[in-house]
Amino acid sequence: MTSLGEELLPGTQRALTHRIALAQTEGRAPSLVAAVAREGRMVWVGSRGGVDGREPDAETQYRVGSITKVFTAVLVLRLHDEGLLDLGDPLEKHLPGTGVGEATIAQLLAHTAGLSAESPAPWWERTPGTVRPGLADVLGERPVVHPAGRRHHYSNTGYTVLGSLVEAVRGAPWEQTLRREVLAPLAMDRTGPQPVAPHARGWAVHPWADVVLPEPMEDLGLMAPAGQLWSTAADLCRFATFLAEGDERVLSAASVAELRTPSVPPEGDDWDGGYGLGVQLARRAGRSLAGHTGSLPGFVASLWLSVADGVAAVALANATSGPRISAVAADLVGIVADAEPRIPEPWRPLTEVDQELLSLTGPWYWGTSAFGLKLVAERGLELYPLLGAGRGSRFAARPEGTWAGLDGYYAGETLRVVRRPDGSVSHLDLGSFVFTREPYEPGGATPGGVDPEGWRGLRG
Repeated sequence: MTSLGEELLPGTQRALTHRIALAQTEGRAPSLVAAVAREGRMVWVGSRGGVDGREPDAETQYRVGSITKVFTAVLVLRLHDEGLLDLGDPLEKHLPGTGVGEATIAQLLAHTAGLSAESPAPWWERTPGTVRPGLADVLGERPVVHPAGRRHHYSNTGYTVLGSLVEAVRGAPWEQTLRREVLAPLAMDRTGPQPVAPHARGWAVHPWADVVLPEPMEDLGLMAPAGQLWSTAADLCRFATFLAEGDERVLSAASVAELRTPSVPPEGDDWDGGYGLGVQLARRAGRSLAGHTGSLPGFVASLWLSVADGVAAVALANATSGPRISAVAADLVGIVADAEPRIPEPWRPLTEVDQELLSLTGPWYWGTSAFGLKLVAERGLELYPLLGAGRGSRFAARPEGTWAGLDGYYAGETLRVVRRPDGSVSHLDLGSFVFTREPYEPGGATPGGVDPEGWRGLRG
């Protein structure tokens, strides 16, 4: 067991150690390694069990399975940000002849394209990629099993197609593009498609006896973009920081936020989970998490981060099943965030004040509902209900003098200040909704007009 200095309080470190010890013992994993990052720095590493006669550490490689999908999604978003494709484009526009119909790139990223979950037999995770030399072999005779855009249906084959899309647009193999565009800039030198010592071996643990069986470690070929990668706890902490903050050398903060934005509601009654663009989303103990889980024969892996708390956790084990690795990583985030909550940045006044914008602040009314308008940094505005529930949003200033909604009901909508002929402010227009300084202001711009007799009492 190792830890990193005094980065975390002793009580927090002991709670983290206890959690992974419980997971490794109850899950009967030959080895388990976990790490926590806070504010972009790895602050704790712990391990149990052994790899080649020693405890694993933050540089020991494990296979991470479907966490690979997040890397593939990052490559696709890079193509989008460079203007080489649009997420609304049908796949056929860039990769014709796949037989997946008019499914869009965004739908493939979000697992809503309707593609089958798995490739045809034999079981792709335990057979070499040479069994499936072409996309037709991966997709099979019936690649589409649901109407596109109608439901979330997790699809490994969909990410195989996305990997082929990256290769087609870049004109280079997926592995080379990944190394050049993501792994190298993020200094993820211990992440790649093949294991490099020291690395764990994958094991199956007998369900009714404490004995193990080695699992095959196949090169997945065309299926690689869905689950090929090997990585370490240290490298995945770096990747988690990138998923929280972005990195202009790879993707901007706005683009990684798009990865983390829910695309569709989850299946059935599971309203504690969802999916963005290549990123799994979850709610645990009231906390919003983003990341991904992964498994391949012999390995399970999990990466979760809480952007609000500035905490991320990684857990890796070399057992086909046993440790509930997703819960382990989520619990590690919760342990740190609850025991040592993030200290907020100090409040500071604005350095510059636009008096005209300042005059817009204060109460506004949509009908009879009261809202407050607040001026924030960079000429931004915040609109929030003053009484009870209501629709609020943050707004970013646009160069032409309007504001764009950033979140909530008004995300993407335009906020405008409407002026009278004399230049005075008449009202705010927010996506056609009129906000006035007084509720149903006489002579104002409220659609439908205001009764000229004004407010009155009622007799029984």
